[in-house]
Amino acid sequence: MTSIAPAPVNGRSHATTYWSTLKLLTGRDLKVRYSTSALGYLWSILDPLLMSIIYWFIFTQVFQRPAGTQPYIVFLLTALLPWVWFNGSVSDMTRAFLRDVKLVRSVSLPRSIWVNRIMAAKGIEFLLSVPIIIVFALFAGAQVSWFAVLVPIAIVMQGALISGIGLIVAPLVVFFRDLERATKLVLRVLFYASPIIYGVSDLPEFAKPLAWFNPLSGIFSLYRASFFPEQLNWPMVGVSAVIIAAILLIGVLVFKRSIGTVLKEL
Repeated sequence: MTSIAPAPVNGRSHATTYWSTLKLLTGRDLKVRYSTSALGYLWSILDPLLMSIIYWFIFTQVFQRPAGTQPYIVFLLTALLPWVWFNGSVSDMTRAFLRDVKLVRSVSLPRSIWVNRIMAAKGIEFLLSVPIIIVFALFAGAQVSWFAVLVPIAIVMQGALISGIGLIVAPLVVFFRDLERATKLVLRVLFYASPIIYGVSDLPEFAKPLAWFNPLSGIFSLYRASFFPEQLNWPMVGVSAVIIAAILLIGVLVFKRSIGTVLKEL
């Protein structure tokens, strides 16, 4: 166990130990996930890539109903790949404590690391999928905008959102096991309620205000601005940032108040 949770030495701060251990656990998760797979990390991008091709075919070849911006395949990927990071992380966080009960109870570490390691591992998978967007952009003739420099902001915002939700969901699932299935159901609905296969401008007037309450709307607009500058909506990004900060704060408070009881319940 000491190899997983090294104690601070020579004045090393707990923060340094936390980040080094998070790096170690994240690397372990990725190695375990791909060690028995011949295609390795390619499996993590095959699903969103196939989904993008299906939606592209439906909306451009079957119905020929305008949605989003051309080239549509790039428009799809710039939100669908971040969604995969979000969906996979939140879904796995419902079992963040349940799948490693012995480690969670015995290792002397801030228990939030079991939540954040999932966010980090899925985030690395997302970064490894970015070349797919670049390849499709080159073939489709999409022009890169200087707004691409905003992508790190989108990544930080999304990481904070995922972490905040995980800090709420992970401990509560220990007490309410049905919350795991409920979370996956909400994620399924949220996919269609988020501007992924369409843009906010494609929504009917009565539905547009709802997009402002979805923090993913501002995040996706930052990603899409790399190729579609007109998709950038700074007021929406600002609202998303405020909502994300609130979710993260609530997550920290819920986690701190519940983690002691969680450890007794496990």
